[in-house]
Amino acid sequence: MAILLGVDTGGTYTDAVLMRDEDAVIAKAKALTTRHDLAEGVGAAVRAVLDHSGVSPAEIALASLSTTLATNALVEGQGARVALIYIGFAEKDLASQGLKDALGDDPVLLTPGGHSHAGTEAAPLDAGLIAEWAKVQDVSAFAIAAQFGTRNPAHEIAARDAVRAATGKPVTCSHELSAKLGGPKRALTAVLNARLIGLTHRLIGRAEGALRELGIDAPLMVVRGDGALMSAAQAQERPIETILSGPAASIVGARWLTGADHALVSDVGGTTTDIALLRDGRPVIDPDGARVGQHRTMVEAVAMRTHGLGGDSEVHVADQGLEATVTLGPKRLLPIALIARDAPEVVHRALEEQLNRTVPGEHDARFVRRVAGQDEAGLSDRARAVLDRVTETPQPLDHVLTTRLEAQALRSLVARGLVQVAGVTPTDAFHVLGRFDHWDADASEKALRLLARKRGGSGNRHAETAAAMAQRVVDALTTATGTALIEAAFAADGLDDPQGLARHALLHRGLRRSPGLVQMTAALSVPVIGLGASAKVTYPAVGAFLNAETLLPEDGDVANAIGAVTGRIRMIREGTVTSPSEGRYRAHIGETPLDFPEPSAALDALEAALRSAAQADAEAAGAASVHLHASRHITRTEVEAREIFVEARIVVEATGRPRIAAHDAATAL
Repeated sequence: MAILLGVDTGGTYTDAVLMRDEDAVIAKAKALTTRHDLAEGVGAAVRAVLDHSGVSPAEIALASLSTTLATNALVEGQGARVALIYIGFAEKDLASQGLKDALGDDPVLLTPGGHSHAGTEAAPLDAGLIAEWAKVQDVSAFAIAAQFGTRNPAHEIAARDAVRAATGKPVTCSHELSAKLGGPKRALTAVLNARLIGLTHRLIGRAEGALRELGIDAPLMVVRGDGALMSAAQAQERPIETILSGPAASIVGARWLTGADHALVSDVGGTTTDIALLRDGRPVIDPDGARVGQHRTMVEAVAMRTHGLGGDSEVHVADQGLEATVTLGPKRLLPIALIARDAPEVVHRALEEQLNRTVPGEHDARFVRRVAGQDEAGLSDRARAVLDRVTETPQPLDHVLTTRLEAQALRSLVARGLVQVAGVTPTDAFHVLGRFDHWDADASEKALRLLARKRGGSGNRHAETAAAMAQRVVDALTTATGTALIEAAFAADGLDDPQGLARHALLHRGLRRSPGLVQMTAALSVPVIGLGASAKVTYPAVGAFLNAETLLPEDGDVANAIGAVTGRIRMIREGTVTSPSEGRYRAHIGETPLDFPEPSAALDALEAALRSAAQADAEAAGAASVHLHASRHITRTEVEAREIFVEARIVVEATGRPRIAAHDAATAL
């Protein structure tokens, strides 16, 4: 029996789970995610789960991590300064696929070289020029992309070797990340990967250090964006493959927890709700590559729709019109219940003062606090003035803002991570309704009373009691979540404008089964698996809204961590056979494509090379035993009643369970 440790670092919580083999959950625990150093949250969660279970650190045979680091870094524009070496491309190609925007003012070298579609050299490469240019660049890493580098990577490899010899810095080649055509998109993917290498090295290094400090000496795996596992060393070299790691782990966890083959998986966190489709027991993969922020990459990842809906979503009450409406998000606030737990005297005193005022204030039930240890360079004078008034102890927002113009300055401080804002969230509504008891429910009740007494266009209060206001917030969350799930279902069905369809009045009449001369009914045809800490209090109502079955597994609050440790290693290698001239069939293998007189010989040679490479990749990822599966996709055309070979693509998939530490048999429970 082996003891397995799964860890997931989310936007709000870091989860840890211990499993006996893959049969049962032994224990689970949570700790607040520490954004300034994610490894602190990892260490706290792991310590908690070890204490709760009584398991000795020496008994851990395998550890696996899913993380939002790469996704968050790209969305927030973080990462190191890098240089792109763009071989065989023209300057106009920088404008394609958002490459120029992604580079910003990072340096680029456009240099002759590259290959043709058939893999023959288009122009010679000057490796010496590349090395001299690289020496004088003040960057942390390099990205290299060559014209048709997937048909012949010789120039990318030569440039990589020259840069490494000249600088000793990390280098990412585009052909190492994708075997597909599309140079600018591959270049973009390589740039983003290079930008993340330093961040990921630090995170994984610190996470491994935290585990070692606790006495855990076991292999560390990392979840990729498609839900498969890779070694920590591979993740440090190819961090771009870990984008959407957390959401992918949740789908793998959902499958393990429920055994469902077909379902919509909805993982509600503090900041977002991530929705994906489980089909035939596997996550559906995005055919266009993972999108993160404004960037569409060539990384294989789950087809995920993310909405700014979560337990910590900002609650808005619109006071225009006769009927006040409640909307949520997309920004995240600290719940009043949480900030009151941290500073009860300050928060309760301010809430009571606001309740005693005759007229509701614009900033009632809003607080701010400073985040220590952040980079404050480059602030405007107005932003600096606001920041100077904010302390690490929470303060009422109306004590900090003196003019309306300062509200924009505050938003910029929040975006920089220098200030946190607290306010009413669905989490507070759940506290008021008695469905949550994690933090300070009394503070939530006072905040909801403040929100309830505000008046809409009709002059009426938004609600008579805090409980009634809380129910309105929860109802808004139910409707928004249900609509997001329908949108995901329409998108999976391939319908145009899934967002518009999901909000159409006729559809909502069908969901409500409204009476009328035209009667309609609507429902989801697959179950919804609700995951996350608040799923059990949110998704029964969502299921009723959708007329759908809901599955709420017992350990769904740590599904990401379960998915991190129950996933499989899966490595893909693919290659192409072309026909540059009649009677010649070219297998694009390594640096020197090989020609054969028969297509079958070229296909066999390519498949053998791909099998060997996939096997090596899986073993390097830590697979104990490897299963290989190859598929051939051949394109032919008919010319003058004769079938002509055009091109073939071979895909080899290597899968296996990760290798576990040798000490498990003697020490596992």
